[in-house]
Amino acid sequence: MNYERKLEAVLARDTAQDGLFIYAVKTTGIYCRPSCPSRNPKPENIKFFEKAEEAESAGYRPCKRCRPDLVKIADPKLSLTRQICRLIEAFIDNQPEEKISLSSLAQETGYSEDHLSRSFKKVMGITPIDYYDNLRVSTFKKNLHSGDDISGAAYGAGFGSSSRLYEKARERLGMTPASYAKGGAGAEIAYAFVDCFLGRMLVAGTRSGVCAVYFGDNDNNLLLELREEFPKAEIAPDVGKLSEWSTDIIAFLEKSSIALPEIPLDMYGTAFQRRVWQELLKIGPGATKTYREIAEDMGQPKSARAVGRACATNPVSLIVPCHRVIGSDGKLHGYRWGLERKEALRQWEGAA
Repeated sequence: MNYERKLEAVLARDTAQDGLFIYAVKTTGIYCRPSCPSRNPKPENIKFFEKAEEAESAGYRPCKRCRPDLVKIADPKLSLTRQICRLIEAFIDNQPEEKISLSSLAQETGYSEDHLSRSFKKVMGITPIDYYDNLRVSTFKKNLHSGDDISGAAYGAGFGSSSRLYEKARERLGMTPASYAKGGAGAEIAYAFVDCFLGRMLVAGTRSGVCAVYFGDNDNNLLLELREEFPKAEIAPDVGKLSEWSTDIIAFLEKSSIALPEIPLDMYGTAFQRRVWQELLKIGPGATKTYREIAEDMGQPKSARAVGRACATNPVSLIVPCHRVIGSDGKLHGYRWGLERKEALRQWEGAA
């Protein structure tokens, strides 16, 4: 089901679509069934997921009116996956000082570690331990936004101590937990707007590297998206090395035959997302790969959908070339900045 049909189902509150997908509302942090009686959100604030677990892993919480987390699941693999997710969530809540293991999950469910891991990965595209790590980071963020201090937020998210969280800060947060705890306070993010054949482009970066490349038609909307993640960061117009990086990107856009120069990146992402983004960096200009081919390259041939979701959440468009990925049918599928821009980039690179 494509985006338009899902949106129509939500606006019509179609009960027949319950259990087939769910939608989350960016402005409220809540996810719902398609038939939820709540007032319809604006289309630009809607994000679709196939399963409740995916929405919760992304930091959304279930609606108390329609209870999308209680939709009946008939598929045994989906049922097992939901059971594992609930066990992991309960483990973080009740045993934050301990680290969960695959063997303990296998013991709780009565399945072998191999069967449990394969079944979970087939549904979610990541392992149970990856889900556990992602959920801890998501819980840590929510705890911080709720007012917890660093130690309390880290402990409540299952890290045991803030020192374990700092060890993962570079990999998952893109800045220290102390900076993130204050909505990015103390972090310096510079940005610049430039014109290109794709419209307006926002380039933003920290001292470590580029953290965002957005395309759009409205500067205010692009800047608002940047500020939403770090509302208290020191976000200011182009300064320092960002000027050089912006110049490199523009030079690249002006000459389709040259390779994009090496630009340092400072990106936040889950373990699975980062693996996908690394695979995208291997695709050269003018070349394409399908979502399934990338999944196979990663050794996870049944994770094509999860690869697609990772492409959709890529914050550094163009540099991490998600526009070079197509569907198995040879057609363009989903692009954060619109299919017209995706096609324009492919034509520009000579990948007609």
